[in-house]
Amino acid sequence: MQFRSGFACFVGRPNAGKSTLMNALVGTKVAITSSKPQTTRHAIRGIVHREDGQLVIVDTPGLHRPRTLLGQRLNDVVKETLNEVDVVGFCVPADEDVGAGDRYIATELARLGGRTPVFGVVTKTDAVPPERVAAQLLALRDLGGDARTDFAELVPVSAVDGFQVGLLADLLLVRLPEGPALYPDGALTDEPEQTLVAELIREAALDGVRDELPHSLAVVVEEMLPREGRDDLLDVYANLYVERSSQKAIVIGRGGQRLREVGTTARQHIERLLGSRVYLDLHVKVAKDWQRDPKQLRKLGF
Repeated sequence: MQFRSGFACFVGRPNAGKSTLMNALVGTKVAITSSKPQTTRHAIRGIVHREDGQLVIVDTPGLHRPRTLLGQRLNDVVKETLNEVDVVGFCVPADEDVGAGDRYIATELARLGGRTPVFGVVTKTDAVPPERVAAQLLALRDLGGDARTDFAELVPVSAVDGFQVGLLADLLLVRLPEGPALYPDGALTDEPEQTLVAELIREAALDGVRDELPHSLAVVVEEMLPREGRDDLLDVYANLYVERSSQKAIVIGRGGQRLREVGTTARQHIERLLGSRVYLDLHVKVAKDWQRDPKQLRKLGF
């Protein structure tokens, strides 16, 4: 048996189930998920270890027509990733009609010129009856034909109930080049702990907020260090940034209640991630129109 290793990336419009699928393939949570669009904001690598190979999955932001500088930079992340991987999975959810956003992505994939195999992946099959899945597979096939994107495979999957997740891993792995493992055994991601912590805080803050807020929310962990004189407690200090004072009020909630709930939820997830007790200190700050300001985007890590 020849050992194979390499990179696969998932692309799709926002909220197409890319992060949830990557987590299912890796077998643990390495990317945050939310029903809100543009939850993923940078390329996140999840590592699948097998006896016959190592599959490194790159989850990317949703590819879309950008309306802000942040949106343009997220698209740049996706396009750079497409040129660096060995195989691409184009994710289209089974519970939504194929639309203009999907056609835009199919056209972008056609620019690869056949250099990289592209899989058409119908996600969220658990949410619809079988006949809807079949119809979506046909729609995806037709979309590829119209955009001159030849799909190497068409695969329906569900990250929720595990339907064909293993099969997808098999098919992706076969497309990788022969070679040694790229990451140490047991590694699940190469994301720095501080980045993972910031993402868990943002995930907790996204839960239940109004539709206009998710795009304006960013999190920066300013400091993360062991408590002096304690080896069982980690102090984490983080700032949540929004664009307007009205959004700050939403995040904090009446009497600070919502921010306390965000802190409790995030702290529990962070403690599971790090295997240590955590003291989490959160503050909400306004960075006016940061999505459109190059200087502030750099400060926030974009």
